[in-house]
Amino acid sequence: MTALAIDHAPYTVEHFREWSGQLVTDNDELFQLELHQERFLEDLFAGFPICWLIVPEGNGKSTFVAALGLYAMMHSSGIQIPIAASALDQARVIYQSAEGFVWRSNIQYLRCFEGLKQIRYSKTHSRMQIFPGDDRTGDGIIPGKYAILDELHRHRSLALYETWKGKLPKRGAQLIVISTAGEVGGEFELERERLRQEGTTVDRIGRCFVRAENRLNGKPISVMHEYGLPEGSNIDDLELVKEANPLSTITVESLAEKRAGVRNNQHWSRFTCNLATRGSAAAISEIDWHRAKVKDEIPPEVPIWVGLDLGWVVDTTAIVPLWFRDSDYRLLGPATILTPPRDGTNQDPRLIEDELRRLSSRNAIEYVVMDMTNGNQMATWIEEELGAKVISHDQKIPSQVIDYAYFTEALREGWLVHTGDPGLTRHVLNAIGRVLPGGDITFARPKESRTTSAAVQAQREIDGLVAAAMVHSSAAMVLTRPTEVTLAFT
Repeated sequence: MTALAIDHAPYTVEHFREWSGQLVTDNDELFQLELHQERFLEDLFAGFPICWLIVPEGNGKSTFVAALGLYAMMHSSGIQIPIAASALDQARVIYQSAEGFVWRSNIQYLRCFEGLKQIRYSKTHSRMQIFPGDDRTGDGIIPGKYAILDELHRHRSLALYETWKGKLPKRGAQLIVISTAGEVGGEFELERERLRQEGTTVDRIGRCFVRAENRLNGKPISVMHEYGLPEGSNIDDLELVKEANPLSTITVESLAEKRAGVRNNQHWSRFTCNLATRGSAAAISEIDWHRAKVKDEIPPEVPIWVGLDLGWVVDTTAIVPLWFRDSDYRLLGPATILTPPRDGTNQDPRLIEDELRRLSSRNAIEYVVMDMTNGNQMATWIEEELGAKVISHDQKIPSQVIDYAYFTEALREGWLVHTGDPGLTRHVLNAIGRVLPGGDITFARPKESRTTSAAVQAQREIDGLVAAAMVHSSAAMVLTRPTEVTLAFT
């Protein structure tokens, strides 16, 4: 097999397909690169430092990882390809897949060390090693070319992920995460949520594939490929479930047989449907929010409205500007999110005042919409110092219902757009929809109880959305439906 002895490669999908097409699988057939794997490799070979592939179980992840590890080891000189599995058993599965490729395909210059779960290629002096994921055992490893984390959702923590991520620049390596969905609220899902929310481009291709790409000044930062049922889908729609399982050998018929043997809906939803972690409780989907992103900015000197949601001890303070050009175009500008010290002392009101001054210096503030609870002094300052009119907007249930209805309607109709601000995006996508006994819906925090954990506290923050929803509904009623204002806020 002379093609398998090439020492260097262009790292293109075409070359990988040609090379891997000579590998013999455990059913004595030649390895065939799948479409979802090709899509992932295109982004990997494009140089994204962090690449995530999230697919349901049974879609050939271990086999793909083994082939990718061998490819990199055999085509780059003097590198180490670490592959961290979730546990000893999974490490054994990946090693056996790679070892099987070696001896079935009769690849020369490769030596397999089963005890070490290590494979070495003498022509390039490179090696790959598979071991159970643990930041203590992986701390001394400096990844070369690729570092692969298999089933990251099963790892005890993200410590190894963070360790390897910090070492990527040393050799220009890339970190690959290949996994199934994790548990709601876990570290894995918090990181997955962060990558999704920070995506500068989020596209849905078909019904069950979402690609979230993040770039900074044009430079690739991270990319995530997710296969799973859309929010609120019927988990027993097997045609749809098949779209979420991209492996060609998975069919509607095989899924029907599998479904018959799985009585636990939660297990089926997570491991076969790979439902998005936010689930049907999410108030606003990533796709709907990113669809509303525009390249426009609020023009200088045009008058604006501002939503102000005050947080003094634990909750953040959010300041969100709104340019209500007309009924069909309502632009939310970048949010200011101010986090209090969270040491028992209050947020410094001067920081809030400074931000309002900054906004006022660029655009005249006509109205500030705010809840007056613990905010009377700030309201007085706004009117006296900025000359803006304060609209008192309580956060009782009737007002929250109006805010939700106005916000989601305008977003759905395309009237409400935004600049893509990361802070506002995070708060919007954190929110869930809380259904009230009468059927009305309000925005709500995914976790009501406060916590000392910074990561979990960040997940429950929706204050930017609250400020945006308050100012939007108030402006919409004043400027488009003035007769409703008195009824809504008296």
